[in-house]
Amino acid sequence: MILHCKKKTELFLLFLLLSLLTSFAQEKKIKGKVVDGNGLPVPGASIVVKNTSIGTNSDFDGLFELQINDDPNIILLVSYIGMKAQEVIVGNQTNINVVLLENIEDLKEIVVIGYGTQKKGDLTGAVATIDSQKLQSRSVGQIGSLIQGQITGVQVLSSGGKPSQGLSIRVRGTSSISSGSEPLYVIDGVPTSDTRSLNPSDIESITVLKDASSAAIYGAQGANGVVLITTKRGTSAKPTVTFDTYAGISQVWKTQKVLNGEQYRDLMTELGYNTNWSQYNHNTDWQDKIFQNGYTQNYQLAVSGKNNGTNYYVSGGFIDQQGAVRSAEMTRYNFKINLDQEINNWLSVGTRLAYTKYSDVDINDNNNVNVGGVLLGALTTPAVIDTYNSDGSFTSNPFQNWENPLASTDGLDRKYKNTRILGNLYLQAKILKDFTYKSNFGIDNGNGMYNAFLDPFRTGYGRAIKGRAIRTTNENFFYIFDNTLNYKKIVDKHNIEGLVGGVIQKNTYDNSNLEVRNFASASITTPNGGSEIISATATKSEKSNVSFISRLNYAYDDKYLLTANFRADASSVFGPNNRWGYFPSFSAGWKVSNENFLKESNLINNLKLRFGWGIVGNDQIGNYAYYGRIGNGSNYPIGGTTQPGSYPATLENLSLKWEETTQTNLGVDLEILKGKIKLTADAYVKKTKDLLYNAPLPTSSGFDRALQNIGEVENKGFELGINTINMDSDFKWSSGLNISFNRNEVINLIGEDILLGSIAGRGNAVLLKEGLPLGTLYGYIFGGVDPATGNAYYIDKNGNSTFTPSDDDRVVIGDANPDFIYAINNSFSYKGFGLQVLLEGTYGNDMLNATRIETEGMIDPKNQSIEVLHRWKQPGDITDIPRASFGNTDNSRISTRFIEDGSYLRFKAVTFSYSFNQKIVEKLKLSNFKLYVTGENLITLTNYSGYDPEVNAYGGANVERGIDFGTYPQSRTVLFGMNVSF
Repeated sequence: MILHCKKKTELFLLFLLLSLLTSFAQEKKIKGKVVDGNGLPVPGASIVVKNTSIGTNSDFDGLFELQINDDPNIILLVSYIGMKAQEVIVGNQTNINVVLLENIEDLKEIVVIGYGTQKKGDLTGAVATIDSQKLQSRSVGQIGSLIQGQITGVQVLSSGGKPSQGLSIRVRGTSSISSGSEPLYVIDGVPTSDTRSLNPSDIESITVLKDASSAAIYGAQGANGVVLITTKRGTSAKPTVTFDTYAGISQVWKTQKVLNGEQYRDLMTELGYNTNWSQYNHNTDWQDKIFQNGYTQNYQLAVSGKNNGTNYYVSGGFIDQQGAVRSAEMTRYNFKINLDQEINNWLSVGTRLAYTKYSDVDINDNNNVNVGGVLLGALTTPAVIDTYNSDGSFTSNPFQNWENPLASTDGLDRKYKNTRILGNLYLQAKILKDFTYKSNFGIDNGNGMYNAFLDPFRTGYGRAIKGRAIRTTNENFFYIFDNTLNYKKIVDKHNIEGLVGGVIQKNTYDNSNLEVRNFASASITTPNGGSEIISATATKSEKSNVSFISRLNYAYDDKYLLTANFRADASSVFGPNNRWGYFPSFSAGWKVSNENFLKESNLINNLKLRFGWGIVGNDQIGNYAYYGRIGNGSNYPIGGTTQPGSYPATLENLSLKWEETTQTNLGVDLEILKGKIKLTADAYVKKTKDLLYNAPLPTSSGFDRALQNIGEVENKGFELGINTINMDSDFKWSSGLNISFNRNEVINLIGEDILLGSIAGRGNAVLLKEGLPLGTLYGYIFGGVDPATGNAYYIDKNGNSTFTPSDDDRVVIGDANPDFIYAINNSFSYKGFGLQVLLEGTYGNDMLNATRIETEGMIDPKNQSIEVLHRWKQPGDITDIPRASFGNTDNSRISTRFIEDGSYLRFKAVTFSYSFNQKIVEKLKLSNFKLYVTGENLITLTNYSGYDPEVNAYGGANVERGIDFGTYPQSRTVLFGMNVSF
């Protein structure tokens, strides 16, 4: 019996051995090489046996080996990002060569997100992109102009038209009162807040993370949205040289009519001013003196390519802008190097490095003529005086020592200069199957210097203080070090991707300021030429953050999508009791069009529903916000000698913590008629609590205010974007429309009403109050002009008219927030000709034209608008312009009289181009040759009477919005340009 069992066991083992040998005999080894269209190797390509998990990757030379079953029906799937995938039937082959061609459409479907990329079709959050095709259709000096009108829910606030003016961006409204509201900008993985020095010609794509579910990976810095900027790389094996240039002129598109010399003399006589008018017989047009034909010139040269695992992009550029207002200018030099090197099939390194040398000359706007305001000076300086006195000094108002506006533009030598290095170095390694490790170190180092010299002779103020020199320096150094581990796995219908990592960031600041007066001459313009030091300060500070990040992406059957993020942040600006903030988010998507009931639809090509929720934070406050800081300068006399002293400057708050924004988003993406119509719609609710606000304290504390976490602001809105292909033959026509509605409200502010925005000695113009939006304009209701006295009367809180309203009679008189913002974009092409038209505008926003308070007030010897020719002069006159009244501001209070409709529709950019046909281009030994002409701000349709409805005297302020007070306007610009590549 035992022997019989033994024989059975031996037979079984023999059978198993023969089976294994037979199995091995049925396998074979294949070798191959993956190359691109130019025959160059493609390292890192994926080679997978179809319908299995068996596969490998090509090495540095594009070579691969793979052990497969000896089955002639086996199919290999060969793919690489940005290239068209190939299916190869093995058959009897043992050596296989595969050619992968570039897939431009596939590249467009890859979207840069936080710490990675994702297919556009797999996005579950509110994410918008501007690709290279759209970016190349405009020639601009800064990136804000590229974003304007392109993305729903994103408003670009052009608070002024100076060449040096930065643009403020608001993503889905303003969510803070005293903290920063600018989005986080991330340039090739390096966060920054300054984009003025970035060269738009180097940008490949822009991605905006609008909702919390997409921005939560940036945690404490994502409350205001995130703008991801990716710069260019090489795209072809053959080196490509690109030269772009344009030049153009700019002008102020609108001027204001003011009183001439005779009319001014009549008004002054009426006010009781008398002088020897024979000495003042000029008729100077001060707007003509201040406004000029500005010009722009821009040159960009780039070389790019890729070969043997090396991808490179090198560029240099120069832009010079002279503003449409005298003396305003900006100059920028840019140098850029992008380099990626694949060391082998598992390791690659790279760098992104940009050097910028920037300078600008600013002008004094948003101020009265008596403090050097240029725009208001041009309007209120009387025409009766000439430009210069006989001794070469600047002339002044006949009745006040208010110098003409050229004293501000030409009388002060000033310039700001900055050098900046921004870049990173990264290493990426495929350490295990399905795992990729990336280490990135980035820096942003800027050194700025402002120099100004006011000589002791030419200007009245210079003579009064005997000259002045100011030198201000600032050095900022930022570094970021992040390490991430990424996991990707596809198992049957399951697609899983995970990310974990850590981030360390630190900012250091070093600033100094020196002001010296009392100069004996104008020959030495540096501070050492003066003899009296007015102020000398030097400060240092720093801020650091540490973070842990994680993300999970999951997709099932290319139908059901899920994304979850979690980030933990610690910031040095907050107290030890609340230093850490925790920011989770999740979002889900359903590709309805991939369901069986829609899969074969000829009408609907893509339908995806999205839902997202998340929490993000804001730490944009002072670097030592929670400390009880000590102030200096409180000197004490001791023993007859003044001794230096200090005092408690701020109250300690160890529990100070993050502003926290919770956002819920519901969206839909729809494509019909084979992609000819694409629609994206999103609705959201965005609530920010624990606002960082300098709130009042009981006086018994010894302080009147302290920074606390108090208050809540809500934004809710709806966004709609539609893109259509209207004609697609020899004549092509595509259109885009986006419209965004946002409602802002202060939900909680501990019951305190706050007045902000002081205007021309008339009090404050902005009210911050619970139940109202940020940017609420506040003042009196203007009733009219009394025909008997010529005085203005107002409507009090009881509905009665009064000449002397009290503070309690003030009410809400306007809202600077538009009902909606919108943009319309049309692109036409026929053979080599192209036409792009971008219209952009707002509707329903109010503007306080505070410039009119100065030019229609008639209280002092300033020149006035021609509107005052309709003023009340004698009893019985019926008019809406009160009488002239020396020193009396009652007739020009902040009121509905100066509130105007700020809605506008602007032809933001119109470009006509011609690309030469291939035959001509080849004869010139070029690969591309295009000429174009672009008009910026060509036409503005608006009822606003001021220079420009798009400006704001308070820049990018959160609360003080919709105020024009002699603000530098946008200019109309015409550019002539050329793009050449070979």
